[in-house]
Amino acid sequence: MVRKDIIIMRRKELKRLHVIQKAINKGIKQKEASELLKISERQIRRVVKRVREEGEEGIIHRSRGRRAHNATDEKIKAKALRLCETKYSGFGPTLASEKLFENEKIKRCDETLRKWMLAAGLWQQKRKKRKHRRWRERKSYRGEMVQMDGSHHDWLEGRGPWLVLMGYIDDADNKAYGRFYEYEGTIPAMDSFKRYIRKKGIPQSIYFDNHTTYKSTGKATIEEELENRDPMSQFERALSELDVHFIHARSAPAKGRVERLFKTLQDRLVKELRLVNVKTLEEANKVLDNFLPKFNKRFSINANKKESLYRPIPKGLDLDNILCKQTKHVLRNDFTVAHDKKLYQVLDRTNAREIDVQERVNGQMLIVHKEQRLKFKEIGQRRPKQVVIKKVKHRIGRHPNNTPWRRFKINARHTKRKELAFI
Repeated sequence: MVRKDIIIMRRKELKRLHVIQKAINKGIKQKEASELLKISERQIRRVVKRVREEGEEGIIHRSRGRRAHNATDEKIKAKALRLCETKYSGFGPTLASEKLFENEKIKRCDETLRKWMLAAGLWQQKRKKRKHRRWRERKSYRGEMVQMDGSHHDWLEGRGPWLVLMGYIDDADNKAYGRFYEYEGTIPAMDSFKRYIRKKGIPQSIYFDNHTTYKSTGKATIEEELENRDPMSQFERALSELDVHFIHARSAPAKGRVERLFKTLQDRLVKELRLVNVKTLEEANKVLDNFLPKFNKRFSINANKKESLYRPIPKGLDLDNILCKQTKHVLRNDFTVAHDKKLYQVLDRTNAREIDVQERVNGQMLIVHKEQRLKFKEIGQRRPKQVVIKKVKHRIGRHPNNTPWRRFKINARHTKRKELAFI
């Protein structure tokens, strides 16, 4: 029997392995690797040594699946949070830790207590003072950071519809990439990013603005509030699954390279489109594909370091399953799902209570549960229940005897009879 070794790694570990291998092959220095992975140089040396001795398996953390030796007992944690919510309500983490040790004999540092209180919603981080802005130096390696944005402009100068150019520019060498779409949204962002990484590779980080495509404006769920996380947009969720660090710019000058790129393209590219009399979206993309290589040759620069930090797409990774809109829905008792004001009947039998509806960039829609596709079909809306209204028959010209005017009439009749009897 042939034995096959299977190494299971997280995407974060694959990213770390990629950088460590660059350090082993002398592509980058160990000091630079420590800055990229945000760990100390001493730890970098340990990891490099372990990967050399054990191979790729050495990148896996030793403590995976083990409980920390200094983990706090859950009863003590629950008691501390209960006291912070009741007896020490409104106390900051530093003061609360002092009082817990002084009065309750619970010794925990203020930073540990701060994390507990943030997760439980008992404390909020205070916004720091606004920092002084200054010029930022270019990144040294290609793929270390990519700036992205959408440009709304009359690219066809009235010959056709208004288009949006989804543009990318590498911060290190100024090489640009772009594609035209009808609007700036989640599907165009995912489609353009998929095309970009298939051509270049997966970058380490991406820099964009606070457009609703890139940053969610929804309200945080209870789980997100307890974990002190902001709600994520569909595009942010896809980048997280690809282990790409995303940064939001608070102003247009912060991502000045892509803004200047659009300013140049709105001059040069518009004229190129005018020369060949482009009138449609498809024609504009064909011209753009031929224009960009010449543009990059003219305006790109050499990066400070020759090594590239673009990661190749892992084998077996289904990009279409990640770069798509994913919406969770409850599967009803009659195996129907309501999505986007339409009703769908699930044909496969399943014990799932929640399913995912995927809207892919090619226009295809899927219903998935645990990476398994379910067969479905669109059906019409349910017929509303008919409400039967019972008609109540009233006797015409007859009123109940308990109405005020009816009682007055009856009393008057009896009084008149008594008077006639007396005469």
